Amino acid sequence: MRKLFAVFLLLMPLTFLTAQESDVDDVTVMEESVGEIVPKTEEDVKTDAVSSASLVYEETTEVIEEEIHFLQRLGIAFAIIAGQVFLIWLVWFFFKRIENKLENAKGEKIKPLVVRNFKILTAKQIVKVIEFFLRALKYLITAVQLFLTIPIIFSLFSATKDIASTIFGYILNPVKSIAFGAIGYIPNLFTLIIIVIVTRYVLKGLKFFAVQIEKGRLKIPGFYVEWAAPTYKILQVLLWAFTVAIAYQYLPGSDSKAFQGVSVFIGIIFSLGSSTAIGNLVAGLVITYMRPFKIGDRVQIKEVTGFVVEKNLMVVRLKTHKNEYVTFPNLLILGSNIINYNTSSDEDEEGLIIFAEVTVGYSTPWQTVHDILINAALATEHVQKKPTPFVLQTKLDDYYACYQINCYTKNVSSVPRIYTLLYENIQSGFRDSGLDLTSAHYRIIAKE
Repeated sequence: MRKLFAVFLLLMPLTFLTAQESDVDDVTVMEESVGEIVPKTEEDVKTDAVSSASLVYEETTEVIEEEIHFLQRLGIAFAIIAGQVFLIWLVWFFFKRIENKLENAKGEKIKPLVVRNFKILTAKQIVKVIEFFLRALKYLITAVQLFLTIPIIFSLFSATKDIASTIFGYILNPVKSIAFGAIGYIPNLFTLIIIVIVTRYVLKGLKFFAVQIEKGRLKIPGFYVEWAAPTYKILQVLLWAFTVAIAYQYLPGSDSKAFQGVSVFIGIIFSLGSSTAIGNLVAGLVITYMRPFKIGDRVQIKEVTGFVVEKNLMVVRLKTHKNEYVTFPNLLILGSNIINYNTSSDEDEEGLIIFAEVTVGYSTPWQTVHDILINAALATEHVQKKPTPFVLQTKLDDYYACYQINCYTKNVSSVPRIYTLLYENIQSGFRDSGLDLTSAHYRIIAKE
């Protein structure tokens, strides 16, 4: 269409020259009708015709040059498209080679993900995960190439320059705003870095003192060794909370309503959904500083007796003598009576007193019963010779007397076995003495 228009412009001067004689009279008449106008000579008319022809020629030349430029831009556009197609093909070919290598290395170089003998991911699953991310990266690179190619092609032509500017704005404006925002945030970033560095070094100092206290190298009067670790954790939480409170104002977008709304929402969810958890946490701290027991102690909580195998800020776990694991929330423990059998077996204590009761008829002298019970206790394994076992008479019933043998032991972990051996020795002692542990009961039945 543009070529036809150029040919039409080239023919315009010839048409103008052939029609110049017939137009002279018309021009003269028009000029006379206006007023006092000097008639144009034949030379003037020819001069005007030549000027018009030159102007048309220049316009035609410009059109031809514009057509040439249009063809050049079109060729550049095709070249860009061909180059991008080649690059996309090259990217896809590269990712295809990587996927093939992954398939070949599935059983050799890529091993299953195992944590503490638990297989989390097999080699096949790991390969599938890697292939998924590679495929996503491939599509992302392709999309970026297409998104950059279209505006570049549109910018080559005057009719589509505005569209190119709009599309480039979709990319450049967010990038520009992010870049300027990042540059403007640099001072606050340095402030945050300094705050975090100071906090980390303070925590390192606190950890150093905690470790020294745990290892017994540093002793503080009234501060027990088992308090070191929980105290460090409490100070760590408080220090990080203080750090967040200071650094909050330097975070990007901290003044925005959206950021504040999210913070309030998280706070409400945390406060409403974790009341019991917070209660257990506080109870765990209280129990820690109460020191009712430690790991490895034999304790009784409620009606459960066992060894403490785990103690944290939320729960306490006991392992019974039957290898049963019982979990108690700290809130329940805080409101319960706790019996710790290990506290009586410390070095400065005499030991834990275990006892057993027997009933013997009044026909047997109490001195004889005392001797039998004390000898049975002394013959029992893990029973201490000093302090010496002793007997208490706890009851004088209608038909028998109740005797209680008490003996000391520091082997708290073997209490059930000690009781078993003690009962066996008591039975053997009475049998060897020719006495019967059964007590006679008399019942009078009246008959009419």
